Amino acid sequence: MIKKWIIYFTLLFPVLTFSQKKDSLQPGTSTSISFTIENKTSETKIFILRVETSNNQIVPILKDGEMKVLPDESKSYIVPLKIATETPQGEYSVILYGTEKSTNEKFNQTLDFFVLGSRKLSLTALESPEFVKAGEKIKSTFLLKNNGNIAEDLILESKNAVVNEGASLMLAPGEGKIITITKNTQSDLGKNEYQNLNLTVYSKDRPEENQTVYSNVKIISVKPIEDDIFHRFPVSASVSFIGMKNRGKYDDGFQGEIYGKGSLDQENKNLLEFHAVSKNPVEFNSFTQYEEYFVNYKRENLFIHLGDKNYSSSFLTEYARYGRGAEIRFDFNKISFGGFYNHPRFFRDIKDAFNVYSKLKIAKESEITAGYLYKIPRTEDANFSFTNLRLDSNAHLPYLAGKFKLNKNLEIAGETSYSKTNTTDGTAFMLQTIASYEKLKGNAMYMRASPKYAGYFNNTSTFNGNLQYQMSKRIHLTANYVHDAKNFQRDTLFLAAPYRKFLQYGIQYKYSKNGNLMLYNGSQRYEDRLMPREFDYNERFFKLSIDHQIGIFQLNIEGQLGKTDNYLTGFSGNSSFYTANIGFVKFKTSFNLYGSYALTSRYQLQNQKQFYYGARVLSRFSDNTYFSLFYQNNYMPEDYYTDRNLFELLFHQQIFQKHEFDVSARYNLQRGELGNKDFVFSLRYTLKMNIPTQKVAEYTTLSGSIKNLGVKKISGIRLILGNHLSITDRNGNFIFKNVNPGDYILEIDRSTTEINDITDRNVPASLLLTDKENIFNFGLTSAAKIDGKIYYTEQENKLSFAQLPQKGKKKRENLIIEATNGNQTFRKMAIIGESFDFTYLRPGDWKVKVYRNGLDKKYKIPIDQFEFNLKSDETKNIIINVIKQSSEIKYQQETIKVSYNENKKQK
Repeated sequence: MIKKWIIYFTLLFPVLTFSQKKDSLQPGTSTSISFTIENKTSETKIFILRVETSNNQIVPILKDGEMKVLPDESKSYIVPLKIATETPQGEYSVILYGTEKSTNEKFNQTLDFFVLGSRKLSLTALESPEFVKAGEKIKSTFLLKNNGNIAEDLILESKNAVVNEGASLMLAPGEGKIITITKNTQSDLGKNEYQNLNLTVYSKDRPEENQTVYSNVKIISVKPIEDDIFHRFPVSASVSFIGMKNRGKYDDGFQGEIYGKGSLDQENKNLLEFHAVSKNPVEFNSFTQYEEYFVNYKRENLFIHLGDKNYSSSFLTEYARYGRGAEIRFDFNKISFGGFYNHPRFFRDIKDAFNVYSKLKIAKESEITAGYLYKIPRTEDANFSFTNLRLDSNAHLPYLAGKFKLNKNLEIAGETSYSKTNTTDGTAFMLQTIASYEKLKGNAMYMRASPKYAGYFNNTSTFNGNLQYQMSKRIHLTANYVHDAKNFQRDTLFLAAPYRKFLQYGIQYKYSKNGNLMLYNGSQRYEDRLMPREFDYNERFFKLSIDHQIGIFQLNIEGQLGKTDNYLTGFSGNSSFYTANIGFVKFKTSFNLYGSYALTSRYQLQNQKQFYYGARVLSRFSDNTYFSLFYQNNYMPEDYYTDRNLFELLFHQQIFQKHEFDVSARYNLQRGELGNKDFVFSLRYTLKMNIPTQKVAEYTTLSGSIKNLGVKKISGIRLILGNHLSITDRNGNFIFKNVNPGDYILEIDRSTTEINDITDRNVPASLLLTDKENIFNFGLTSAAKIDGKIYYTEQENKLSFAQLPQKGKKKRENLIIEATNGNQTFRKMAIIGESFDFTYLRPGDWKVKVYRNGLDKKYKIPIDQFEFNLKSDETKNIIINVIKQSSEIKYQQETIKVSYNENKKQK
């Protein structure tokens, strides 16, 4: 006879023989354990057996039983167990209590085992709006559930939204929680756009195992910027009143400016830029504009410039020469050629310059340029020269330059040039290399020009280079070297910086994510280019610098100790500098405070004390208003070559959409000045215009009608299309006239319809209006509804020798219910045993689907999908059954003998 009982336990409950070791079991499984019962007497024993566990989530399927054991016989008593999915990880016990039937003798046995840990998180999108109006808050919900048996300490993150539940969350085994993320939208959004919100969840101790879900929401502009039927060219015009007290003399006057830059056509093929600034009524400095006029035109392969600019032929010949002239360039597939004429405005030695060149591309990032520069000297002012090389006649300067990308890590560039006048000739060359490897980065440039070379440089050389090596993620080695050129033909608009020879090398150490420590050693040679000289020294120094972020404060502290050889006075001494800088941002305002103390031997006095301090406040009250305030008591003498602010006040205000107003006031040291302060102020008004240059479309219309599908009325319904309004007539017809073509959202004002009215098509609707006929029809009907309830039942266990007690308590699990008609999808979380509903649904074919949401396998949902057609104003009732399945245990009618021979075993 087939022993059904043995088959049942063999197939469904594998027997685990427990010995001294503790076996490990998986949660959410069925298993069995066996106890050995021995009868060492000469009489047959009958034992009454009862089983208990140390945790109510570990359930013995057979709690009570009876066993007959013959004399000198050992039997195994098998106990089937069900370990719930949410059983926490840990050590548990199964206890067998036995009582001998005739003598009432009692005994008990305990077996220990370990339930393994199981991690299983699920993150499901629940509900998210299809669209929101600009200015409204986007709200999306997600269901997070811990389907494992380990309590999870979770981190919740969203890159573009706010997690309402906070940044962290504890979830017990089997626990679920609805997570809500929100985001505010801009009320002044000019165009409709889609916003993709995301939620990422991961455990603190396993950040690499993260889950991310998304919700896509359309944001509808309530103040749309309508597409213009004209293509427009942006132009700004301004007028300034400027006053300046310059070396004791006061001047003022008006200065006008007009600037435009953009495309003349919709295809952006014809690009135009122009700028016109009238004569400055005061002496020009860095904080006022110089008189300038120019126009640029670019179309496909052609570029033309007329007017003022910095003209440049090459690094060696004319690096940067501001003047008035013309330039033209033709760009083809691999070849470019062009030229310019320049009449310098701030350089007396050169009257006119002509340049022609051709460029050949030989690879994506490699090219060769050949050119010729012709310079005509100024002869009417023979006694005046700003340079140490006077052109004695017209100069001819052919040049050849190129740059080559050798591989992904190495690039080289160079130039060579020759110059010839009636009496002299000269040469110059430049080489440069750039290297970029994983841990090593650097570049170096060397230039040399002969004494009679007639280009931008002459009788000089220069070398600049820097190197950086990454020893680790925290440690970098750096080195920098600068050797300035002594002789170059700079424009006289600004003074030249001091001659400098500088070497610095050191180490950078990132001691934390918010802090860096830098140690440097080096030397520097500074020589004043003006006469009489204010400084001329060589200095060897050691420098320590710390950058650290403390909360909102960014702190920089620096100290430098040096030994100075003063060539101006002939003595040597120590030079030390101590500086501190602290900055922070608060209330849309940035604050920066600066202080420096120096005790130096660089200048006229040994151990000369210097104290510099200053502050800057920059506040942006709104997109239309900002304010800036700056003060610094003085500057180091080495900064003489530029205009320096001592006090600055700036205020900007946009009065209306195209009207702006600026106020500025400054005390400054002009270039070359060390102590005499000048004052300059400016009042400026700017008008921004968009001048139409091309008509790109015609006004269009949108018409349609609302069909009555069983509602009380279709007249007097207000429709909104961007900034346009329309109201339906008695037949439901509507029309929008004089609308610019483009993307729009058609909305219906719900206050003009009945509360339960709903459209048969998606409204708000996204419409693309063209310059042709645009028609949109839809109907109004009454909304439908779905009411549902989840019923929970338990099947009766079919046991002959042991009956499990029935519990009336319902399992408080949850399901996800989804309703969709193909265009719209709604989801809700529903508790087992409770009701749910979907309201304000559009009539038509709908599908309702039930998702188990991690429900234990012992729960069965006989019908998990429904399909039906919703009628107007209909309420559809559905019932979802959840059944807890119990195993049917069959047993052998005859006694099963399970024994073994101890004597043989011992042998």
